[in-house]
Amino acid sequence: MTEDLKSFIKEQAVLAGFDQSAFVRIADLGDSRAGLDDYLAKGHHGSMDWMATHAERRGHPLSLWPDARSIIVLGMNYGPEIDPMENLERRDRGNISVYARGKDYHDLVKKRLKRVARAFVEKTGSEVKVFVDTAPVMEKPLGQASGLGWQGKHTNLVSRKFGSWLFLGEIFTSHDLDGGGSSEDHCGSCQRCMDICPTKAFPSPYKLDARRCISYLTIEYKGHIAPEFRKAMGNRIYGCDDCLAICPWNRFAKMARETALLPRPEMEMPALDMLASLDDAGFRSYFSGSPVKRTGRDSFVRNCLIAIGNSGDASLVKSATENLDDPSPLVRAMAIWACQQLLEEAAFNDARNRFQPDEPDSAVRLEWQDPEMVS
Repeated sequence: MTEDLKSFIKEQAVLAGFDQSAFVRIADLGDSRAGLDDYLAKGHHGSMDWMATHAERRGHPLSLWPDARSIIVLGMNYGPEIDPMENLERRDRGNISVYARGKDYHDLVKKRLKRVARAFVEKTGSEVKVFVDTAPVMEKPLGQASGLGWQGKHTNLVSRKFGSWLFLGEIFTSHDLDGGGSSEDHCGSCQRCMDICPTKAFPSPYKLDARRCISYLTIEYKGHIAPEFRKAMGNRIYGCDDCLAICPWNRFAKMARETALLPRPEMEMPALDMLASLDDAGFRSYFSGSPVKRTGRDSFVRNCLIAIGNSGDASLVKSATENLDDPSPLVRAMAIWACQQLLEEAAFNDARNRFQPDEPDSAVRLEWQDPEMVS
């Protein structure tokens, strides 16, 4: 009966739009708390305080639901049509991470999880709970424990069928399902993902220091981005795909079949000058239904101004100077930095003389005086 039931679940998963499904019995899981505690103790989570706040619940599935016996782990392919590394050369355009170019995957994946879960409940009468990555679930270790893939040296899940391009979701159930066995690590001696990282965010294989990660800096971090990371950001304005895109297992990857995950035209390399001109209402409207909206207008325009400073395109100076008196200190500071990168010294000094005397924020004043001192 168990194999028949697992076949039924796999069929329902495909019908719901998932590309992979696997199973793990909770009794067979190890405890992820040691690795998590070490990560938090080293401060590698940066300003993501929610990771520490919910560490106990995140450490083991039974902390979330004591009655759970098995977990159905589902993967949805979001593979891009082209290599996202190609977009890094388009310096006057903003590069948005592949996962954020379509509709917000959180809503999509959760809706599809519920569809599979309903079919499972009707079939078995068992209790279920569904989770996406907004819940304190260690989904990548669960993906490896279920056999869906393995955590690569970039810490993300790698699938032999879909490379590094999988969204994950979980159905916890009170039903006892046999697991398929943990995936073996197939990274071997390769460390291309570590070598390509622009900010050297991997202190060692399988370890990520989020404080140096462009995805963290452009999405989660709400402060002034340190000068040491700005040049390395290039035109990456929301997330970074480098360590995923370089993985050799992507040679087996396929383009996403779920149409909702395909890029919206306005998300494919939008013009930096347009993005830098967005006010809060314009930002919310432009990114409605997109995960980009969660980073907030001020942080996002901050990112765009760094990209403008990296563009080498003098035609974008106007966009930078127009933000020198923006209400947000985050935006003003990076407008200064962008101007310094694009303007001749005399023109930059003229801007300094006009704007610095009235600057109320100490961090922004420091940016005018010596941008290399701001962190």
